[in-house]
Amino acid sequence: MTGGQEGIVLARSYYHLHLVSDATGETLIAVSRAAAAQYRGVSCIEHVYPLVRSAAHLERAIGDVAAAPGIVLFTMVDPALSRRLEQACAEMGAPCLSVMAPILTLFHSYLGPAAEPRAGAQHMLNADYFKRIDALDFAMMCDDGQTPESLERADIVLVGVSRTSKTPTSIYLANRGFKTANVPYVPEAPLPASLTNLKKPLVVGLVASAERIIQIRQNRLEALNGDPASNYVDRVAVAEEIAQSRRLFSQQGWPVIDVSKRSIEETSAAILDLLREHRLAFITQG
Repeated sequence: MTGGQEGIVLARSYYHLHLVSDATGETLIAVSRAAAAQYRGVSCIEHVYPLVRSAAHLERAIGDVAAAPGIVLFTMVDPALSRRLEQACAEMGAPCLSVMAPILTLFHSYLGPAAEPRAGAQHMLNADYFKRIDALDFAMMCDDGQTPESLERADIVLVGVSRTSKTPTSIYLANRGFKTANVPYVPEAPLPASLTNLKKPLVVGLVASAERIIQIRQNRLEALNGDPASNYVDRVAVAEEIAQSRRLFSQQGWPVIDVSKRSIEETSAAILDLLREHRLAFITQG
């Protein structure tokens, strides 16, 4: 088979993926997408069944699996529902796996049996939940340089030129429970006076290649019917913006992350590594 023929076959390939959960299904979605991402050229058709906590609801999901056979992944704490799904899949010849079973077995061997299996226990309204909500409120309040007087209350402050993914990264980190503010770097515009005097927060400079920033800005201009000849997308002007921001970060001693080829999740993971080091140093110095 030639390379071109192989490409055509892969482009047409697809499979059905059924995700059955007694909670929101977020765990299954995250795990399955991480696995599916390894198979380039194969399209996944997701079928998500959240809050499956009754036999009737499960039977509807089983009917869908029969109509569109494929891989079945599930997370359900009710053993009767789990057995029923596994039995139905075995009869249909559909591969079926409990994603949480191996992990719970490991926890069981180390910690002993759980006192009480609870569907969706990670989504309970506990202290961590309210911490995330508080962090999200803070991120929205301090988005794009707003309320600079609140920066000292942040865990993380992101600084960068326009279109370096400051806002989505702030929201992602806030969803992890970290109060995150972001401040735009605009040439010749003054930065908040408090920014260079922060003690507690970790300040991180975000940069990207000029090509990447121009591409995103052009898409934004087109959506807003802006002037395509604007300095906002001028190659020389954008390169100078980035250079100026790098000089600022170097002068302030702020760590820098290039987001050109990083996903929001990868950028956030790098920031959290820096935050751990920053907090350790802060405690040591304090």
